[in-house]
Amino acid sequence: MSQTPMSQPTASTASVDRGGPVQRASTGGGLRVPTNKKTIYDRNLNRSRTAELSRASFAYLFSEMITYAQRQVKDIQDLESRLNAQGYPVGLRLLDLTLYRDPPRSSLRPQRIVALLELIHTKIWRTLFGRSADALERAAANPDEYMISDNDPVVNSYISVPREMSTLNCAAYVAGVVEGVCDGAGFQARVSAVGVPTDMWPGKTVFLIKFEEAVLEREKWLEKGKGLKVA
Repeated sequence: MSQTPMSQPTASTASVDRGGPVQRASTGGGLRVPTNKKTIYDRNLNRSRTAELSRASFAYLFSEMITYAQRQVKDIQDLESRLNAQGYPVGLRLLDLTLYRDPPRSSLRPQRIVALLELIHTKIWRTLFGRSADALERAAANPDEYMISDNDPVVNSYISVPREMSTLNCAAYVAGVVEGVCDGAGFQARVSAVGVPTDMWPGKTVFLIKFEEAVLEREKWLEKGKGLKVA
Protein backbone atom coordinates (compact mmCIF):
# COMPACT_ATOMS: atom_id res chain seq x y z
CA MET A 1 0.00 0.00 0.00
CA SER A 2 1.40 3.32 -1.02
CA GLN A 3 1.51 6.12 1.47
CA THR A 4 1.12 9.76 0.64
CA PRO A 5 3.75 11.88 2.42
CA MET A 6 2.31 14.39 4.85
CA SER A 7 2.79 17.99 3.86
CA GLN A 8 4.07 20.57 6.31
CA PRO A 9 1.44 23.04 7.53
CA THR A 10 1.66 26.42 5.91
CA ALA A 11 1.04 29.82 7.45
CA SER A 12 -2.50 29.87 6.04
CA THR A 13 -3.53 26.47 7.46
CA ALA A 14 -1.65 26.22 10.78
CA SER A 15 -3.87 26.20 13.86
CA VAL A 16 -3.15 26.50 17.55
CA ASP A 17 -5.17 24.68 20.20
CA ARG A 18 -5.22 26.68 23.43
CA GLY A 19 -8.05 24.90 25.15
CA GLY A 20 -10.77 26.79 23.26
CA PRO A 21 -12.00 27.22 19.73
CA VAL A 22 -9.39 26.70 17.04
CA GLN A 23 -7.74 29.88 15.90
CA ARG A 24 -6.62 30.15 12.31
CA ALA A 25 -3.42 32.05 11.70
CA SER A 26 -3.90 34.74 9.11
CA THR A 27 -1.31 35.40 6.45
CA GLY A 28 -1.27 39.10 7.25
CA GLY A 29 -0.51 40.92 10.47
CA GLY A 30 -3.04 41.70 13.17
CA LEU A 31 -4.70 40.16 16.21
CA ARG A 32 -5.88 36.56 16.08
CA VAL A 33 -9.60 36.28 16.71
CA PRO A 34 -11.28 33.04 17.93
CA THR A 35 -13.84 31.49 15.60
CA ASN A 36 -16.67 32.30 18.05
CA LYS A 37 -15.63 35.99 17.98
CA LYS A 38 -15.23 36.06 21.78
CA THR A 39 -12.10 37.24 23.56
CA ILE A 40 -10.92 37.29 27.18
CA TYR A 41 -12.85 40.53 27.64
CA ASP A 42 -16.12 38.66 27.05
CA ARG A 43 -15.61 36.34 30.02
CA ASN A 44 -17.69 36.74 33.16
CA LEU A 45 -15.56 38.42 35.83
CA ASN A 46 -17.21 36.36 38.56
CA ARG A 47 -16.14 33.10 36.91
CA SER A 48 -12.59 33.44 38.24
CA ARG A 49 -13.65 34.79 41.62
CA THR A 50 -12.44 31.74 43.55
CA ALA A 51 -9.64 30.79 41.17
CA GLU A 52 -6.14 30.54 42.59
CA LEU A 53 -2.76 30.83 40.95
CA SER A 54 -0.10 28.29 41.91
CA ARG A 55 2.75 29.71 43.97
CA ALA A 56 5.27 28.30 41.52
CA SER A 57 3.71 30.28 38.68
CA PHE A 58 3.55 33.41 40.79
CA ALA A 59 7.17 33.04 41.93
CA TYR A 60 8.38 32.69 38.34
CA LEU A 61 6.33 35.65 37.09
CA PHE A 62 7.33 37.89 39.99
CA SER A 63 11.02 37.02 39.62
CA GLU A 64 10.82 38.05 35.96
CA MET A 65 9.18 41.32 36.98
CA ILE A 66 12.02 42.03 39.40
CA THR A 67 14.60 41.19 36.74
CA TYR A 68 12.89 43.63 34.38
CA ALA A 69 12.75 46.33 37.05
CA GLN A 70 16.47 45.87 37.81
CA ARG A 71 17.53 47.11 34.40
CA GLN A 72 19.41 50.39 34.55
CA VAL A 73 18.50 51.19 38.15
CA LYS A 74 20.76 53.50 40.13
CA ASP A 75 20.23 52.13 43.62
CA ILE A 76 17.88 50.12 45.82
CA GLN A 77 15.51 53.05 46.25
CA ASP A 78 15.19 53.34 42.48
CA LEU A 79 14.44 49.62 42.21
CA GLU A 80 11.74 49.82 44.88
CA SER A 81 10.24 52.83 43.10
CA ARG A 82 9.98 50.79 39.91
CA LEU A 83 8.32 47.90 41.74
CA ASN A 84 5.90 50.38 43.28
CA ALA A 85 5.09 51.77 39.84
CA GLN A 86 4.41 48.24 38.54
CA GLY A 87 1.89 47.57 41.30
CA TYR A 88 0.07 50.91 41.07
CA PRO A 89 -2.11 50.16 37.99
CA VAL A 90 -2.97 46.75 39.47
CA GLY A 91 -4.45 48.52 42.49
CA LEU A 92 -6.55 50.83 40.32
CA ARG A 93 -8.14 47.89 38.51
CA LEU A 94 -8.37 45.69 41.59
CA LEU A 95 -10.56 48.24 43.37
CA ASP A 96 -13.08 48.26 40.51
CA LEU A 97 -13.03 44.46 40.30
CA THR A 98 -13.59 44.06 44.04
CA LEU A 99 -16.52 46.48 44.08
CA TYR A 100 -17.99 44.85 40.96
CA ARG A 101 -17.96 41.43 42.60
CA ASP A 102 -19.61 42.65 45.80
CA PRO A 103 -23.40 42.48 46.23
CA PRO A 104 -25.17 45.66 45.05
CA ARG A 105 -25.91 46.81 48.60
CA SER A 106 -22.26 46.70 49.69
CA SER A 107 -20.56 47.69 46.44
CA LEU A 108 -20.37 51.40 47.27
CA ARG A 109 -16.99 53.08 47.24
CA PRO A 110 -15.72 53.91 50.73
CA GLN A 111 -16.18 57.52 51.78
CA ARG A 112 -14.15 57.50 55.00
CA ILE A 113 -10.53 56.64 55.66
CA VAL A 114 -11.28 53.83 58.11
CA ALA A 115 -13.76 52.22 55.70
CA LEU A 116 -11.16 52.29 52.93
CA LEU A 117 -8.46 50.78 55.14
CA GLU A 118 -10.78 48.02 56.32
CA LEU A 119 -11.56 47.23 52.68
CA ILE A 120 -7.84 46.93 51.93
CA HIS A 121 -7.11 45.01 55.13
CA THR A 122 -9.77 42.39 54.41
CA LYS A 123 -11.22 42.09 50.90
CA ILE A 124 -8.25 43.38 48.91
CA TRP A 125 -5.79 41.23 50.86
CA ARG A 126 -8.01 38.16 50.50
CA THR A 127 -8.28 38.69 46.76
CA LEU A 128 -4.51 38.94 46.44
CA PHE A 129 -3.25 36.47 49.04
CA GLY A 130 -6.23 34.41 50.18
CA ARG A 131 -6.23 35.85 53.72
CA SER A 132 -6.63 39.12 55.58
CA ALA A 133 -3.67 41.26 56.61
CA ASP A 134 -2.37 40.72 60.14
CA ALA A 135 -2.92 44.18 61.63
CA LEU A 136 -4.34 47.63 60.92
CA GLU A 137 -3.12 50.51 63.10
CA ARG A 138 -2.98 54.28 63.23
CA ALA A 139 0.26 56.07 63.99
CA ALA A 140 0.12 57.72 67.42
CA ALA A 141 2.43 60.61 66.52
CA ASN A 142 1.11 61.44 63.04
CA PRO A 143 -2.66 61.50 62.48
CA ASP A 144 -2.19 61.25 58.69
CA GLU A 145 -0.35 57.92 58.85
CA TYR A 146 -1.82 54.43 59.06
CA MET A 147 -0.11 51.04 59.01
CA ILE A 148 -1.13 47.67 57.60
CA SER A 149 1.06 44.79 58.76
CA ASP A 150 1.77 41.50 57.01
CA ASN A 151 3.83 39.05 59.03
CA ASP A 152 4.84 36.94 56.04
CA PRO A 153 4.39 38.65 52.64
CA VAL A 154 4.20 36.09 49.87
CA VAL A 155 6.13 38.41 47.54
CA ASN A 156 9.22 37.98 49.75
CA SER A 157 8.89 34.22 50.23
CA TYR A 158 10.82 33.17 47.13
CA ILE A 159 13.25 36.07 46.80
CA SER A 160 16.94 35.62 47.57
CA VAL A 161 18.37 39.06 48.30
CA PRO A 162 22.16 39.47 47.92
CA ARG A 163 24.11 40.74 50.91
CA GLU A 164 24.92 44.05 49.21
CA MET A 165 21.16 44.62 48.72
CA SER A 166 20.07 43.56 52.19
CA THR A 167 17.80 46.60 52.61
CA LEU A 168 15.73 45.73 49.51
CA ASN A 169 12.09 44.95 50.24
CA CYS A 170 10.24 43.54 47.22
CA ALA A 171 6.96 44.19 49.01
CA ALA A 172 7.27 47.65 47.47
CA TYR A 173 5.22 46.09 44.68
CA VAL A 174 2.34 45.47 47.11
CA ALA A 175 2.77 49.02 48.41
CA GLY A 176 2.15 50.20 44.85
CA VAL A 177 -1.02 48.09 44.70
CA VAL A 178 -2.27 49.64 47.96
CA GLU A 179 -1.43 53.13 46.68
CA GLY A 180 -3.39 52.45 43.51
CA VAL A 181 -6.42 51.35 45.54
CA CYS A 182 -6.25 54.50 47.67
CA ASP A 183 -5.92 56.83 44.69
CA GLY A 184 -8.64 55.01 42.77
CA ALA A 185 -11.02 55.50 45.69
CA GLY A 186 -10.21 59.23 45.87
CA PHE A 187 -7.94 59.05 48.92
CA GLN A 188 -4.60 60.31 47.59
CA ALA A 189 -1.73 58.82 49.57
CA ARG A 190 1.86 57.68 49.45
CA VAL A 191 2.48 54.07 50.47
CA SER A 192 5.84 52.54 51.33
CA ALA A 193 6.89 49.09 52.51
CA VAL A 194 9.08 48.98 55.62
CA GLY A 195 10.66 45.78 56.89
CA VAL A 196 10.34 45.28 60.66
CA PRO A 197 11.71 41.76 61.26
CA THR A 198 11.12 40.00 64.56
CA ASP A 199 12.34 36.71 65.99
CA MET A 200 9.03 35.05 65.16
CA TRP A 201 8.44 36.84 61.85
CA PRO A 202 11.76 37.66 60.15
CA GLY A 203 9.97 38.82 56.99
CA LYS A 204 7.37 41.04 58.66
CA THR A 205 6.55 44.14 56.62
CA VAL A 206 4.57 47.23 57.54
CA PHE A 207 2.88 49.19 54.76
CA LEU A 208 2.97 52.83 55.82
CA ILE A 209 0.09 54.82 54.31
CA LYS A 210 0.45 58.59 54.47
CA PHE A 211 -2.61 60.50 53.27
CA GLU A 212 -2.46 63.94 51.72
CA GLU A 213 -3.66 67.00 53.61
CA ALA A 214 -6.73 67.39 51.38
CA VAL A 215 -7.92 63.92 52.40
CA LEU A 216 -7.62 64.79 56.09
CA GLU A 217 -9.49 68.04 55.57
CA ARG A 218 -12.33 66.19 53.88
CA GLU A 219 -12.36 63.67 56.73
CA LYS A 220 -12.74 66.49 59.29
CA TRP A 221 -15.55 68.04 57.26
CA LEU A 222 -17.41 64.73 57.08
CA GLU A 223 -16.94 64.23 60.81
CA LYS A 224 -18.42 67.64 61.57
CA GLY A 225 -21.35 67.10 59.23
CA LYS A 226 -22.18 63.66 60.59
CA GLY A 227 -24.62 65.09 63.11
CA LEU A 228 -26.35 67.46 60.69
CA LYS A 229 -29.93 66.68 59.73
CA VAL A 230 -31.51 67.47 56.40
CA ALA A 231 -34.97 69.03 56.66
